Amino acid sequence: MSKIQKKVSEASSYHSKITDWPEAERPREKFMNRGAHAVSDAELLAILLRSGAGKITAVDLAKTILREFRTLDHLASRTVQDLRQFKGLGEAKAIALAAVFEIGRRTAAGRQAEKITVQSPQDIARIYQPLVRDLQQEIFKVVLLDNANHLLRDVDISVGILNCSLVHPREVFRVAIAEPAAGIIVLHNHPSGNPEPSNEDVQITRQLVDAGKIIGIPVHDHIILAGEYYTSFAEKGLI
Repeated sequence: MSKIQKKVSEASSYHSKITDWPEAERPREKFMNRGAHAVSDAELLAILLRSGAGKITAVDLAKTILREFRTLDHLASRTVQDLRQFKGLGEAKAIALAAVFEIGRRTAAGRQAEKITVQSPQDIARIYQPLVRDLQQEIFKVVLLDNANHLLRDVDISVGILNCSLVHPREVFRVAIAEPAAGIIVLHNHPSGNPEPSNEDVQITRQLVDAGKIIGIPVHDHIILAGEYYTSFAEKGLI
């Protein structure tokens, strides 16, 4: 039996349905009557889960999940497959949880990106770190800019371990030409937490910079995001 399965099988501290609890202790009622600040992380999860499994209440299941992943921040990085390891967390509930965390990431990024003028690598890091911080695989994006360095939009080019065949100038500049963009910034994440560029990162960047010079759409920067840290190729003098 796996570690997770064992935890789920542990005796519940609650032996009655949540509907049998005093109204003031029920997560939904507490949220409604006393506000979001009054409920714990486990209770917030329980509201989303709606039900447990067998004698395990939604609160028990939520506490089990948090014991495994320790914090909501760590939980946010888990895949649907990770979540489905828990008894009582089927596909529908796992997808619902993953969707909630994705909404949070997009909301955080959207607030930062609204009508932004990109003036420094910090501007890009502030916008995109919330989006990629929890990802467990690399994603390569191209950020399209107009001639006043306003952020137009971004496009995903590749997901997975980066290499020159996946991140080809043809794919990057196709979207830049179609926009049309006056310039671009490329970025990707390092799930390892190490923001230093690899040899492959340097090689990809050189190819893109050379192609941009020929096409007439400059690559202003390549930014690597790793947790709370980032590396700017422009700041390092690599572009």
